Amino acid sequence: MKPNGYYRRWYRIARFFVGIFYRLDISGRENIPAGAAMVCANHSSRIDPFLAAFAFGLGHHVHFIAKVSLFKVPVLSGILKKLGMISVDRSLTDVSTIKSTLKYLKNGEKVAIFPEGRRAAAEGDVLAKSGAVKLAVRAGVPLVPVFIPRKKPLFHKIPVIIGKPYSIEKRDGEVLDYALLSEELMTAIESLDPTAREKL
Repeated sequence: MKPNGYYRRWYRIARFFVGIFYRLDISGRENIPAGAAMVCANHSSRIDPFLAAFAFGLGHHVHFIAKVSLFKVPVLSGILKKLGMISVDRSLTDVSTIKSTLKYLKNGEKVAIFPEGRRAAAEGDVLAKSGAVKLAVRAGVPLVPVFIPRKKPLFHKIPVIIGKPYSIEKRDGEVLDYALLSEELMTAIESLDPTAREKL
């Protein structure tokens, strides 16, 4: 589903200001699926949600899952809700988050989540949470890995790479190892790092 006018307006404003400080080099847009998907990126900076949204462009309304504390800030709360963002309380199993996410996915829309759960300065600093994989399996939608560099020097080119989507199918009666599947998701994300070979 394409973004509404409110999303498009804020997208353009944010894109302008971020563009002053960063030159984005976006690749892999041909991998973006037409319908619903769980968009999953690594996370090291407050600017990451913006970069992920810009990677998908104005042709896709990406609904981000964000910590509930942001929704308690006056004015900001109203903006986030109008942008279609989803709040999550990390301290408990948030049923409302699950319902909202599944609603968007079943409507053919895209939901973005950072599997690490919080900002991580380096690869492997945080174990990936299983929420993204569980929601994708439950909704029957593909996972789309997105790589964002953890170091983002100002006024430099920042590569943001969208990988090929993949699906996890669950057979009747099968018990999935979500911890392992979450690790594989992070591996898929980190493998998009254009400097990965240099690190070997």
